[in-house]
Amino acid sequence: MFIVGIGGTTRPGSTTERALQVALAAAAASGAETAMIGGTELQLPMYDPAVPVHAPAAEHMVALIRRCHGLIIASPGYHGTMSGMIKNAMDYIEALRQDTPPYLEGRAVGCIVCAHGWQATGTTLVALRTMVHSLRGWPTPLGAAINSAQTSFSEDGACDDAGARQQLQIVGRQVVDFARWRLSSLVMASGVR
Repeated sequence: MFIVGIGGTTRPGSTTERALQVALAAAAASGAETAMIGGTELQLPMYDPAVPVHAPAAEHMVALIRRCHGLIIASPGYHGTMSGMIKNAMDYIEALRQDTPPYLEGRAVGCIVCAHGWQATGTTLVALRTMVHSLRGWPTPLGAAINSAQTSFSEDGACDDAGARQQLQIVGRQVVDFARWRLSSLVMASGVR
């Protein structure tokens, strides 16, 4: 079971990056191998579908997504939607269009939003879930909305808000639970025991 987390901001150790780490820790505690591509690693060249070879960092991210069983995407809420950096990173998933299955089909995708206020958390979460649907992924039932005006993380990544921490842990566990269910159903459908 391999779960990839993508998210953060250009600021290392951002609230968004720390929230993603909490969700990935819950996925790991549920038995998954995890990998994280944090904010500074997402400073990729602007996606261009006409460019056949992409920057090494983009190729690395696509390779991790290609082999993952589930994905957790964490974005800050910038002006009511996901950041341009996160949207640009997700545009690189176009490289999976010819894969079998294509894009994110059959994969659970947890969505996390951190914003300074509730309005941006809601609208950004809707935008993330819509993007995941268009990439044929399956958003988890719970998406975590973290109001950074009320929630903070310590230097070691601990979340001071029990409700926010619980949301993030549930997202991490739901991605793993769905990925396990999906893999077992594929094995059963193939007749392999």
